[in-house]
Amino acid sequence: MPVDQTGENILFAMGDGYTEAHIQIQYDPTTEASQFAWVVPLTLVPTFSVGSQRLFDNVLAGTVPAYGFNFQFDDCGGDASDSNAGGSDPTGAGDGGETGSDTGPTVVLEQTVGAFDITVLSGGTADEVMDWLGANGYQQDPNAEPILAEYLAENYLFAAFKLTNGADTAEIHPITLRFETEEACVPLRLTRIAAVEDMEVRTFFLADSRVVPQNYKHVVINPVKLDWPNFAANYKEVITLAVDAFGAEGKAFVTEYAGTSQVVAADGIFSDSWDSAAFANLPVVDVVDTLYAQGLGACDDFDGQCSFTHALLPGLLASFLPVPDGVDSTEFYACLTCFEDQIDLEAWGDGTAFAAAMEQRIVEPGRHARDLLALFPTLTRMYTTISPAEMTADPFFWENPKLPEVDLTQSLATRRILCNGDALWTLPDGREVYVPNDGSWPVINEEMPWEQEVAEMPNSGAPLSLVDNGTLIDTQVAAYNCALGWPANLCGSGADGGTGGPSSETGGPSTSDTLGGSGEESGGSGSAGLEDGGSGCGCTTDSRGPMGALWALALVAVRRRQRSHSI
Repeated sequence: MPVDQTGENILFAMGDGYTEAHIQIQYDPTTEASQFAWVVPLTLVPTFSVGSQRLFDNVLAGTVPAYGFNFQFDDCGGDASDSNAGGSDPTGAGDGGETGSDTGPTVVLEQTVGAFDITVLSGGTADEVMDWLGANGYQQDPNAEPILAEYLAENYLFAAFKLTNGADTAEIHPITLRFETEEACVPLRLTRIAAVEDMEVRTFFLADSRVVPQNYKHVVINPVKLDWPNFAANYKEVITLAVDAFGAEGKAFVTEYAGTSQVVAADGIFSDSWDSAAFANLPVVDVVDTLYAQGLGACDDFDGQCSFTHALLPGLLASFLPVPDGVDSTEFYACLTCFEDQIDLEAWGDGTAFAAAMEQRIVEPGRHARDLLALFPTLTRMYTTISPAEMTADPFFWENPKLPEVDLTQSLATRRILCNGDALWTLPDGREVYVPNDGSWPVINEEMPWEQEVAEMPNSGAPLSLVDNGTLIDTQVAAYNCALGWPANLCGSGADGGTGGPSSETGGPSTSDTLGGSGEESGGSGSAGLEDGGSGCGCTTDSRGPMGALWALALVAVRRRQRSHSI
């Protein structure tokens, strides 16, 4: 069945004289496909190995952008208190296009890596490559032919992956390709035949310094467009419209994190207690207990439920220790002795094959992932959305040691509640947005750009700005605020009665709480929104009445339960 590719995560390790590409494919499981195959264009024959799923999990978790806000209330008179060998340049590389050999593509490598059978093809014409794929069990897509021709004209090879006989989609795992070249590239052109609209692409780079796009643009989004009260729930929409804007034209990345690689937790990536050799000649009824003893499973003290802690173990056990028909998998693995007479001993054998598979898919990838995090001091995370029609060029990347760090993992604004019930938001970059009645996030200007900056990124020095909307955004925000009478000393007193604009007696904060994130505040916060030097003066009356302090404390308590919101 056709399998839609819903996203792509690629982690590059950019070493001295080599590049490793760790690829994690996200596909649409609702297709209920029992098999999975994909084709990757290559410039060289790499060394293939199994990647670490837990490395991806921890890198994603450690660098995910998180948008939240601090609460502040004005004082209004109340009491509110794998190490791998290098690849090699193939012989017999194709001469590309439709003028290739008469014999079709040459198979330059056949290898089984983890759950995948891998074949590397060189040369031939696009028709011949399509014929080979069809003859070898790969589903044909007519849209692939012209794209294959493009790559062949540029002397690319192709690595064809498919699950080994007997393996199913539950066993799909990351794959690592190690090249003896210092070039990082994401082959998006071929991706477009199976990609969905606005497909998410995340790229991660372990390197000595920050990594930036080489032939794609770099975009800084307009933070005023984010829905701050709802923890930037419209984040993907903002990214999509920013990278589609003038100057970027759909081929651009946004940097979400660039800093120390120590932000990635080591938990679960590797443990010295993992010992695949222990399973050779092990009685089959002791397998699960041994996995748990090695820390590859855990039980919840609250409900007593037990589960495996490594993402690849369920698929591995499904091959070597399958659940008997009609038996619940949780019950089976919780008590192998209870179902001893139903265990498939032929699938298990003497445990030697399981031990070898565990070493290849779990132990060695974990050890290598741990070593990579220790070797490279800097981690960069970039993100974009891109549609098939925009996948006409493959993005390349390079290091730029002169650029500053970026950290969106704790992007905190300040939501200051004024005495008249309105709110003043101070964003991390210091911009202020006035929100009447503390309502939903406003549309400040229908023509406001989604992108703050579009730039080309050299491999040394500052970005080369192509579009800079910073002043325009500031002007539009100032005009919006002024129409509501903020700041009062510059724009007037606002609407009558102090409900449509800010009170002239705003006061300083008396209560604060942090929402949607943790850690120190970034950018403008606290008293940055006060126009009278940061101190203000208390309101002469408390319009909230005697229950004002209780209202403030109750609101803080309600909001605290939302502390974990992040995108």
